[in-house]
Amino acid sequence: MFIAHKMEESSRTHLLIDHLEETAEMARSFADKFGAGEYAYIAGMLHDLGKYSLQFQDRINGSKKLVDHSTAGAQEAYKRFGNIGKMIAYCIGGHHAGIPNAGSKHDVGIEGTLSSKLNNDNIYSYDGYLGEMPEIGLPANSMPDVKITNGIGFALSFYIRMLYSCLVDADFLNTEAFMKDNKVQRGYDLHLKSLLDELNKKIRSFEKATNPINTKRNEILNSCISKAENQRGLFSLTVPTGGGKTFSSMAFALNHAIENDMDRIIYVIPYTSIIEQNAEEFRKVFGDDVVLEHHSNFDFKDGENEKYNKLKLSSENWDIPIIVTTNVQFFESLYANRSSRCRKLHNIVNSVIIFDEAQMLPINYLIPCVKVISELVTNYKCSAVLCTATQPALDNLFPKEMEIKEICNDVTGLYNFFKRTNIIKRGLMDNDTLAKEINAHRQALCIVNTRKHAFELFSMLEGEDVYHLSTYMCPFDRRAVISEIKDRLNRGMPCKVISTSLIEAGVDIDFPVVYRAMAGLDSIIQSAGRCNREGELKNGNGEPVLGEVHVFISEEKYSKREPKFFKSISKITKGTMRRFDDIASLDAIRSYFEEMQYILSSKGLDTNNISQMLEENVSKLDFDFKDIASEFKIIKDDTRPVIIPSRGNANELISRLKEEEFHSKTLRSLQAYTVNIYENEFIALLNAGRVRLVANEFAVLSDEDSYNEKTGLNLNLETGIGIYA
Repeated sequence: MFIAHKMEESSRTHLLIDHLEETAEMARSFADKFGAGEYAYIAGMLHDLGKYSLQFQDRINGSKKLVDHSTAGAQEAYKRFGNIGKMIAYCIGGHHAGIPNAGSKHDVGIEGTLSSKLNNDNIYSYDGYLGEMPEIGLPANSMPDVKITNGIGFALSFYIRMLYSCLVDADFLNTEAFMKDNKVQRGYDLHLKSLLDELNKKIRSFEKATNPINTKRNEILNSCISKAENQRGLFSLTVPTGGGKTFSSMAFALNHAIENDMDRIIYVIPYTSIIEQNAEEFRKVFGDDVVLEHHSNFDFKDGENEKYNKLKLSSENWDIPIIVTTNVQFFESLYANRSSRCRKLHNIVNSVIIFDEAQMLPINYLIPCVKVISELVTNYKCSAVLCTATQPALDNLFPKEMEIKEICNDVTGLYNFFKRTNIIKRGLMDNDTLAKEINAHRQALCIVNTRKHAFELFSMLEGEDVYHLSTYMCPFDRRAVISEIKDRLNRGMPCKVISTSLIEAGVDIDFPVVYRAMAGLDSIIQSAGRCNREGELKNGNGEPVLGEVHVFISEEKYSKREPKFFKSISKITKGTMRRFDDIASLDAIRSYFEEMQYILSSKGLDTNNISQMLEENVSKLDFDFKDIASEFKIIKDDTRPVIIPSRGNANELISRLKEEEFHSKTLRSLQAYTVNIYENEFIALLNAGRVRLVANEFAVLSDEDSYNEKTGLNLNLETGIGIYA
């Protein structure tokens, strides 16, 4: 009798053959959704083959000797099934440590590559399987059923990663069921129709409002509902700021999912500030327990009740009807190689995916991101909605045979109707001029490109009604300040704000005047969305007027620190401003994005050559999954978090860090009280004695005078870094 798992305290055992068969059947059910059920079944049956060795059984029974149990199954898959087996072998060989690099034919066992596993002659005998395991095989002429639209290497590597997801999630779930004696409550027995019923109740409340703006918003909503009858595919939803695209896009998604028998809605958003707002709106409509907010700053209330525990479990594999997540979480997971990031991938299959603010897809990785979207639509039964106010000219990057269907009937008419601002070109403005003009306004917002500029300009403003926002402030304080700003604006009180770009998307505020430092045109238009948002500005005669958005060039001491890439897109914006009187027009926006794509070319849109890496050795099915995961990082790991102990319950959480062996839950809670700074800034703070290390690794600010709740962390360090956002 061979054992897969054993509970020491109760001596309960999980028979190995039971674990293999149960995992295989579950993996097959996951992969059947994209036609790979037989491959996933084989992966499940072979993944723990090495546990049939006597040495592993000794380990189960108390031996301390480490035993490799994944290599045997990888070798068996390759030996039995050739190239198909090699695809399966990637999954088996990495089901704990992550999908490996292909490696070299000379690798022999210590390199951690797939080749090193396949060439390893020193594994323990696993003959014990012969007496237990049934025969397994593939149907005749079995090949992956995928259409090739993004390159053979991309399609096959994507397929392997999806198979891997099916295997590792099934393995985790089956092991968890044994360990927890089948007492873990996962999954949601809920039809999307019931969620649509709740959304329709919300929609009926919109219909009661009869002013012109709400009438137009209802037209957009109805267009979304009528177009939802389309078959799966790629869609665009071009709605100007203020057009109500959040609920309109959700109405399309739910109706479309029900029409096409799809499983869930995934709402992908560029910034956490937008996520928190949208997720809260969705929870109000659908309930707390069916909306997963999955991003780095969200803290699950672990242990509070069954509802929150289920949400935490759903963050592992996305087995929930509605997911609200970030570009970072979504795209990095689809290029990841670790099981913790890949478990959820198979649950993306057969989903409606809304990419909110699609113009903010990471430009340096635009081609790899577009390939992911088109692959999900082509081969994995997904529909994708590119939701934007600015039509970012992505159609040139998608496969030629892939049509993008626009959901709104009259995009030009919508643009003209929702035009709320006049963008004024100002040229160079120094801080003295800016401060004087802003001080003269009762309510005004100024958005600049660096934290240093924001702080110095804020320091020049007058009065108690002045606010500052940047990522030098921890999220706890930023949320409090934004809440106070909204309250003052709603009550018509004086309010002047200096902010970095963190405020320009998703923060639902409305100023009569906005100043924006030169940036990419999409950023300028997002900033304009914070001006006269509801179209309620009037002149002295009570007649409607446009809000003012002043675009200016910062002093050289700030602009010279801008990264080369930022200077490039600012230069393209300046060119667009020379050619078009209205730089927010649809023609100007399309011209801007087309020129940006042309200047950056394919290399600039795929900075780390991800696409090339996937095609280099496709004939041998050699994919460097680990290297690709390392190269595809939307947010680079070049910053260090510093915990601010004076905020909220940070001190209590810091005390836990000193006592705990495992810190992940506490660190998640502490994210609300952290500020991320560059590595050289961190070293300078450490050398100056202004931070201390807790548990030998977690940085805590020790100089309380270095943090102010209104302005954030005061580094007072000259680093030569622009310090963005």
